[in-house]
Formats: sequence, structure tokens, C-alpha cells
Amino acid sequence: MAEQHIPVLLSEVIEGLNIKKDGIYVDLTIGRGGHSEQILKRLSSNGLLIGVDQDETAIIESTARLSKVSDNFKIVRSNFVNIDEILKGLNIDKVDGILMDLGVSSPQFDNPERGFSYRYDSPLDMRMDQRNSLTAADIVNGYSEKELFEIFRDYGEEKYSYSIAKNICKYRENKRIETTFELVDIIKRSKPAKELKKVGHPAKQIFQALRIAVNDELNVLKVALEKTVNHLKPGGRLAVITFHSGEDKIVKQFFKKMAVVEGNRYDLPLTTQETDYRLVNTKAISPSKEELEINHRSASSKLRIIERK
Repeated sequence: MAEQHIPVLLSEVIEGLNIKKDGIYVDLTIGRGGHSEQILKRLSSNGLLIGVDQDETAIIESTARLSKVSDNFKIVRSNFVNIDEILKGLNIDKVDGILMDLGVSSPQFDNPERGFSYRYDSPLDMRMDQRNSLTAADIVNGYSEKELFEIFRDYGEEKYSYSIAKNICKYRENKRIETTFELVDIIKRSKPAKELKKVGHPAKQIFQALRIAVNDELNVLKVALEKTVNHLKPGGRLAVITFHSGEDKIVKQFFKKMAVVEGNRYDLPLTTQETDYRLVNTKAISPSKEELEINHRSASSKLRIIERK
């Protein structure tokens, strides 16, 4: 049975966006509408919420959820990297706030057919947008041992990346790897017994790495961040929730580049430099103890917020 979808860092996001009742807000990863519902509730009839997602089911479910609140919203099915085209299509340039909640939503994890989870025996898919062609099975069966090793190492930070990549290539010499449980079995046989006794599923990091690779998540994030900040009004804020150290590193470095002036204190003459952005929080916001007790999936989440001056 699917777990109830609980939006991560909800109160922190709402507070961080500093919502104006007549403002325009964009939820670039609307999912099942948990964050968007609370944003919409705070908007007047002059306000507007724009929801974006590449997952068809998310579009259907979030539309139904938001319709119960008001009709001051528009939903677009697209990847958030297309924010320029999305806003242009709505004749909008600048907005008051943007939210990016990265990673996979709980309903996607809990749907066996999507192939995101190591808990169900299902086809190796992992596509967030099922209109795309590349699947996890394509990567597992088609990429070289070196390519698989690098994906597992860089995106999953998996200690046994080499042995897992090697055993995948050996296995597929006789049979194509089609299902999640086939892959889980290979991963388990690639790790020493002491590792299998540790807390946590032995396939977690490999599945994470494959999902990131299938959806090109880190490269898409880098491009999207550059585009997104350009659409903020003065005083407008961008809030980003990450779940993976690679994601958080990208967001942290980008925000620092936009908001922090770095210079040599020995440079002469001394000049005062101003940036167009400021960090709302200099340290990432993590879930409270209370949130962790009701939603274990929020454990790795971090929230960073930047504001256009």
C-alpha cells in the first residue's frame, strides 16, 4: 500500500518564499501538489500559481487537488529546464517566487510499475517522463563497465561500484537484465557479507545513481538554475530542496556564485561590489525532529533559498 505523500519541509518552504497574496509563484516540480496547495491557499484572486511537472500522473493528481482550493492556477507538463519557454507561453516574464523540489516523489517510489524502487519486482524503468526513451534497463545492459562504474561512483557514492559494474557486465553476457530484483540480486552478490548486514538496503545507492543518470538530473539542474533566477522580480525568491549531496553541492555553489562577492583583500584600490542576489539562509535548512518522526523520507533533504534584490 502506497505511503501517504507528505510534502518535505513544508512550513520552511512557505515561510521562505515570503508569499504575497497577489503574487505569481511557480512550483517547478509540482508532484502531487502538497507545496502548491499551501501556496495557492495564500493567494488572492489576483494571484497565480503555475505548476510544472514532467510526470503525467502528477499532473492529473495535482490538478484535482488544487481545483478544490481555487482556480487561480495553471499546470504545464514539461521539464523544469524549459522554464523560459513555459513562462513565455503564458506571457509571463518575471515572478515573485519559484520552488524546485528535486528527486522522486513518494507516489513514484511506491508505484511498482515505474521501476524506481528496489522493494518491488518490476521492469527497470526509472523514467520521470515516460515520453523519454532511455530507461534504466538500457543503461544497465548497454553501457560499458567503465561507464557503469563512473555512474555508480559519482551519482551513488557507492563503495563497491567497481565490483557491481563488473558483475553486471558478466551477468548480461548470458541474459539481459530486465527487472529490479535481478539487479538487486547482482548488487547483493557483489558485496561482502559484512556489508549486507548493515542498516539500509544494499541496492539503495545504485538505484539512486541509475535514476539520476536516466533523467540526467544533475546536468538539467545546472542549466535550470541559470535560467530560473533570471525570472525573479526584485524581492522574488528561489527555494530549492535537494536530497542528494551532488544536488546540494550544485545549488550551494550556484547560489554562492550569484550572491557572494569573492575578491582578494590585498587588491587595491578597495572597491565596494554589489550583487543582484542575496542568500536568505547561509546554511542549508534541514527537517525538524518532529518532521523526521512522521516522514522518514525527508531525512536527507536540505533547503536553500536565494532572493533577487
